[in-house]
Amino acid sequence: MKRTASTLLLFALAVLSATAQNPVIRHQFTADPTARVFDGKVYLYPSHDIVPPAGQRADWFCMADYHVFSSTNLTDWTDHGVIVTQNAVPWVRRDSYAMWAPDCVRRLSPSADGSLANGKYYFYFPAAPKAGFGFAIGVATADSPEGPFVCEPEPIRGVSGIDPCVLVDDDGQAYIYWSGMGLRGARLSDDMLQLKDPLSEVQMPRRNENDTTPRRTMLVGGQPMEGLPDGFKEGPFVFRRGQHYYLTFPWVRREGGTETLAYAMSDRPLGPWTFKGIIMAEHPNGCWTNHHSIVEYQGQWYLFYHTNFFSPSDDKRRSVCIERLAFRADGTIGEVKETIRGVGINKATERIDIDRFSTATVGVSTQYVDTADCTRGACVNVLRGGWVTYADVDFSSLTDGYLVVSAKAADNTEFCIRENGPKGKIIARVPVTVKSQNGPFRRDQSGQWLTLTAPLQHTPKGVVSLCVTAGDADVSIDWVQFKNRPRYFTPVAPGAAPSQPDEQGFIRRWMLLEPIRQDVRSNTVFTNTWLGEVFSKTWFKDQLTLLPRDGQKVKAAGQTLRWHALDSENYNVKLFRFAERWGQQTYGSLFWAVTVVECPEDIPGVRLAAGSNGASQWWLNGEPVLLLEGDRRMVEDDGMSARLTLKKGRNVLRCAVVNGPGLSDMCVRFVDEQGQPVTNFQIK
Repeated sequence: MKRTASTLLLFALAVLSATAQNPVIRHQFTADPTARVFDGKVYLYPSHDIVPPAGQRADWFCMADYHVFSSTNLTDWTDHGVIVTQNAVPWVRRDSYAMWAPDCVRRLSPSADGSLANGKYYFYFPAAPKAGFGFAIGVATADSPEGPFVCEPEPIRGVSGIDPCVLVDDDGQAYIYWSGMGLRGARLSDDMLQLKDPLSEVQMPRRNENDTTPRRTMLVGGQPMEGLPDGFKEGPFVFRRGQHYYLTFPWVRREGGTETLAYAMSDRPLGPWTFKGIIMAEHPNGCWTNHHSIVEYQGQWYLFYHTNFFSPSDDKRRSVCIERLAFRADGTIGEVKETIRGVGINKATERIDIDRFSTATVGVSTQYVDTADCTRGACVNVLRGGWVTYADVDFSSLTDGYLVVSAKAADNTEFCIRENGPKGKIIARVPVTVKSQNGPFRRDQSGQWLTLTAPLQHTPKGVVSLCVTAGDADVSIDWVQFKNRPRYFTPVAPGAAPSQPDEQGFIRRWMLLEPIRQDVRSNTVFTNTWLGEVFSKTWFKDQLTLLPRDGQKVKAAGQTLRWHALDSENYNVKLFRFAERWGQQTYGSLFWAVTVVECPEDIPGVRLAAGSNGASQWWLNGEPVLLLEGDRRMVEDDGMSARLTLKKGRNVLRCAVVNGPGLSDMCVRFVDEQGQPVTNFQIK
């Protein structure tokens, strides 16, 4: 038969990260997940729930196409885009929005030497046909698990129903299972496109006792799966493990109830089956459906299923989740508990939603951050003295990091992030000071959550658990993230050789003091009068004569601050990034910088050329030489001093930069009478 290529909607590949937590796909609704392993990679073939367009039932399932996703770690998922879409399948009724649970398998083909080689991929999917009624099941084929897939012009004859699943047995025989007049199964033909065995003519039952219309007949393939319990069943997924065949299925075990995941076992692919029990109980939140697949990957078995975490008021818009699954010695399956932690290992540098905690003290609760947009996820509320742990965080990606936390807590309190438990090593202390918006916290767009950066006291090695411990007050945590600092600065080793200005004359070696807190809500306060007060005030002892040592501490405005000897990676010294790494005050800050220019001879007639984001004052050998007033943006040579002489020997250059809610940086060099950079000196 002639086949028709499905029209693909072309999407750029999207790598979706930070999904070691349930649900694993977050940029769209996904349900009915079939997971398969091909060539060492997990491929996920779910259905795609969408919000019903105009003219469709608002309270029913609505699905127009299928995507395929892949992962090598169950954490980072790549969306390969649409592989089949409803109006490109020849036999599907247009705009029927009924592309329900699919499956995909690979059939290996014998090569010339008798070995099995890579064959084709067969994608099975249900949809509403143009002719007839109910559902039919079609097939699309591809040479790659990612497609492109080409659809058969007609559905499989004799299969009327939904939720196809295909098992390719060890002897090469393929079987298809589906939901329709109960759960049914049949052998597939060698080409994987039709049923192998004859069809039976079946009279369809009357709709009710008052129905007087002639009874319809239809050709039906396969056989009922025998030995299963009473109650509604759908979504069969069959797999083999050793000598056991497993028929797993969603099952409503109580009248008026919601779906569990249940299973039966047999020593034959089509039964009869012996019912064994429950794999997963009903969803705690009352979601009506569940649908699943079970797969082994890298020695561990996993259960893929769905819930409506991102749409709690609408259980027709669902999302895929994953849990570990274990078998008992007799081959039966241990019951799986639904979690929001999931199974993947988070990199410490990913955003980690702590509400997906693994263990916690009594009284810990969760709630949605924004009930109007549940895709923003939830937060965890930890009462004073309590704690939560979050398992499997890999710190191997963190080389030179700091902590970022989104939290709510009372002013002048503190909570800690620890390693492995409530008594573990402290990774970071998180002081809460919310005296103004220019304190260490910044408000996010919701106007409620506060984001804090904090230095690390300890960096864990390898994979550990995180533990959030509340201090003397309750704390709510939305997310935490450890970030590697770009190489804005390199610490100067003791006894290091003198530095040189760069080719453009910019000075990059500095002694920087951790920022002094300023109550600056807006840079509009940067009048000359105000700046004169700030730059003339004595903030710390000997501030215009001190030649600080690396690590030396000073008292300034009630703070104990440390000096750092650093080489800047950029011509513009990123003071804000310095504050992120070595200080707690990133906004509303006063920075002090000192460096020593060592000249082999007098260099007369030079000008100091500087720029700063924020206002700045510059001193040479204790004398003020340049003021950059007002709210500045960092522009090189933004201001020029009068002509100066760099004397032979030591010249001490000092700078103070003040800024409010914006980023801070500065740059400086000396230029000669022709405006060319002066470079014949050393920096010590």
